[in-house]
Order: sequence, then C-alpha cells, then structure tokens
Amino acid sequence: MTVPMVDLKKQFNDIKEEVFETITGILESSQYILGPRVRELEKKIAGYHGVSEAIGVASGTDALHLSVEALGIGDGDEVITTPFTFFATAEAILYTGATPVFIDVEPETMNIDPAGIEQAITEKTKAVLPVHIFGHPADMERIMDIARRNNLKVIEDCAQSFGASIRGKRTGSFGDAGCFSFYPSKNLGAFGDGGMVLLNNPDVAADIRMLRNHGSKGAYRHESVGFNSRLDEIQAGVLLVKMGRIESYNEKRRRNASLYNELLSGGVQCPVELDGHIHVYHQYTIRSDERDEIQKRLGDNDISSVVYYPIPLHLQEAVSFLGYKKGDFPVAEESSEKVLSLPMYPELEDAAIRRIADIINDVL
Repeated sequence: MTVPMVDLKKQFNDIKEEVFETITGILESSQYILGPRVRELEKKIAGYHGVSEAIGVASGTDALHLSVEALGIGDGDEVITTPFTFFATAEAILYTGATPVFIDVEPETMNIDPAGIEQAITEKTKAVLPVHIFGHPADMERIMDIARRNNLKVIEDCAQSFGASIRGKRTGSFGDAGCFSFYPSKNLGAFGDGGMVLLNNPDVAADIRMLRNHGSKGAYRHESVGFNSRLDEIQAGVLLVKMGRIESYNEKRRRNASLYNELLSGGVQCPVELDGHIHVYHQYTIRSDERDEIQKRLGDNDISSVVYYPIPLHLQEAVSFLGYKKGDFPVAEESSEKVLSLPMYPELEDAAIRRIADIINDVL
C-alpha cells in the first residue's frame, strides 16, 4: 500500500467534469485576470467568513506582505510572531523593512503563546502576526484583547486554517487582516498559486487592491509603487468549484483525524482540539521521541510523512542577523525535534490510516 501525503488526483477525479466545464467557459470568455469569477470568489469567501472585504491576490505570501504594507508597517517597526511556521510568515514582515520579533509557542497547540506577547511589546511594536498552525486556531480572543489594550494591529496567517473557527467565528475574521493561501495542497487549494486577504476596513482594502495592481486603480494612473499580485480567472474558477465542497472536505479531514486519534492514543502525542475550537487538520501532526524511526519505518513501507518544520525560524540562516540563538524558544525547538505530519486529505481511506497506525504502534 502506497500512501502519499496528499492525493490531489483523487480530488480532481471527483470534480473533473465541473472543472473542465468551468475552465472551458473561462477560455471562451477570454477574461483571464481579475474577471467575474475572481469577484464571485471574493464575494463568496467574504460571506463565508462574515467580513465585508475580500481581495484575491497571487499567493498566500503576497496576502501577508500586502497586508503588512497596507497597514502602514515598515522600516523601524516590529511585528511579534511565531518561530514555528513556514518561512513566508517572516518573509512578509521583512519585505516591508519591519523586523519580526519571535516569541515561543504553546506546548499543546504549537500556536503562538499569548502569554509571551505582552512581554515582547516595545515602543517599536506595531502588530502581532499569529499563525493558525496545522489548522488549529490560535488563541485569538486573548490575542485580540492584548492588541486592543496596546493599540496593535493583528494580521492572521490563515494559510492552513480555511474553515477553522473559535466559538463559531472563523479564523481570518478576528484581526485587521486575515491572509489565506490557495496553494494546491491546502484545504481549499487551486491548481497553482493564489491567495486572499479578508478585512472589514474599506480604506485598507482599497490600498491592497491598488498594491496588487502596480499601485493603480486603473486607466494607467499609478498612485503608488505597487506589485503584480493578481488572482487569475482559471484559479478562481477552480476554487469556486471546490468552495462548494469545503465543508465536506473539512469534515472528512476531521473524521480522518478522529480515527488517527483512536488508533494512536497513548502511543504518540496526538493533535489537540481545545474546547470551543474547530480544527480543520490541514496537517495531522504527531509528536514523538521516536520521530525519526517512525518516519523511516513509514518510508520503508511506501508511506509518506513530512517534518513540518525541522528548523524553527529563529534558527534559520536567512535571519541569523536578528541575533537569536538555540535555546531562546525551547517549546518551538522541542516541537521541531519531535513533530511528524502523517498523510491527511479528505479522500484518505480508513484502511490506509489503520495501516499507518499499525506501523507506528509497532515501532513504539
């Protein structure tokens, strides 16, 4: 039994006819960039999250970058964030000339620990950038309280959390901006790169719309130096097809996670889901002192697994100039040494999960 981390072909086969029809319609329309399907997708995703503004961009990284830029954060400013995430989180801050300030993560969820935020605030701090890692929401209620009391902006990195929520309120709708990635393997994934920013501030939204289009509102008039970060119609069309199935996709991920939990209980540290939180399991990530042996044994049996993330951001060579060192954030560092993400996608079969669990339990 060969089991990939994600099987996009299975998902495509289920929606193939609808996708072909959609793409054919787009090709016949000859509207390829920021057309009616982008606008329809923006409207649907804004409604799904209960926000007033949604802006399609070229990638999740651009969603973060343009949000930081449009919120007026730049040279000399500091943004508090997590070291346990994909590198794009820090890149987006650095692109603007601001400085990422890392704090440690919670032992249970591996999300940014609100207890460390207030201690890290200085006169240069302008924002907090939490990441909803692996699909479990960060503690947005506490983060928003801290931000309000300290007059800070909040930019949510929702690249892994489409559909996740806290007491019925979806991630991406708490802060000043919610940033999503539509990379193909995401819970809601395109057939290429894509991203979106959600907001309730029409002025900031207008700035992001200009920034994504070379700083122009149109008619070749440029009010600022912007970027080329436009979502194309084909990706929007594919996402509209999948958007109608996102609740089903996420529920199947949650069902798969429940079966993993049942079969692995006691053997490894399984993901948690805190009370009132809905985890959408972009990744199903275990922790174990036997991580490397488990990964080897799975590989020997043609089962994929990935370490997300082997090196926390504060120890990455690219940001060594920030001056962090090993030992600064022990929870994030320990997590990097123990985490292993197992195959997770809506079409994953029970038999595959049982086979994976049998191998892991045999190792232990």
